Amino acid sequence: MRKDILHIMPMHMRSSIENSLRMHPDVEEIRIRIGRPFEVRCQEQSVFLAQTASAEDIDEMLTFISRYSIYAYEEEIRQGFLTIEGGNRVGFAGQVRMEHGQVARMTNIRFLNIRIARERLGCARELLPWMYEGKELQNTLLISRPGAGKTTYLRDCVRMISDGEGTGDGRKVCVIDERSEIAACHLGIPQNDMGKRTDVLDGCPKQEGMRMALRSMSPDVIAVDELGGEGDAKAVEEMILSGCKMIGTMHGEQMEHIIQLPKMEEMYQKKLFQRYIFLEKKENGRRTFCVYNQESERLC
Repeated sequence: MRKDILHIMPMHMRSSIENSLRMHPDVEEIRIRIGRPFEVRCQEQSVFLAQTASAEDIDEMLTFISRYSIYAYEEEIRQGFLTIEGGNRVGFAGQVRMEHGQVARMTNIRFLNIRIARERLGCARELLPWMYEGKELQNTLLISRPGAGKTTYLRDCVRMISDGEGTGDGRKVCVIDERSEIAACHLGIPQNDMGKRTDVLDGCPKQEGMRMALRSMSPDVIAVDELGGEGDAKAVEEMILSGCKMIGTMHGEQMEHIIQLPKMEEMYQKKLFQRYIFLEKKENGRRTFCVYNQESERLC
């Protein structure tokens, strides 16, 4: 991880950044703002470094991040982020150019957020048995507040289901990775361990990706992140009626609130998901979970 981060930094910054990473091994983000001290955000604290960045420094970083061809990554930059080697993700902020009411491009990028990728293999091991009824995988929705770990748990569930770890026979899984957060693909290659029977559609919109996967990859299981958009319920229903199992994530806190959301109500009423798993992050970083069935009965 340290090497992947250092190689996108200007040479004169690398020593101080390396020292900071050594002192704070639990770092989650490095935030760089023009003319301001670097902010290193850890699990339980935020540290400001003496290091600052000029416009030239940030431009040099963008050159390294884009592998000396920033125009080749213009579409990713327009969306506001780019996944680099090691699965680390760089978010961008700057001047936005609009055309016909949509973001056309981003220029004068002067703010960067480097999110450190961390695989937590085995984190979902206690959770996985609740996703099964006997030997049958249940359509499952993982729900939490932002930053509580639902994507990390989804990734680990995919890996174990794909490999058959603790579940018997492995399943063919197709991940629709719209924002490159699950598999963290770099040049099409997953930087995270997704399991030996997993295929990835990277950067593909969820609804189109689900239909493409069904047509071309014959998956047993489809995994998606952050359901709740317009048309998601219809796409999920199509997949389930076609015989695929679904695993997804969604932002939320409590069962009674989730089932009242307009974009969730249809999926709940049609009982598309048999398991709703709520994750919570405690102050010490520990995760807890509770499980509900399709009738809103608490199982665990």
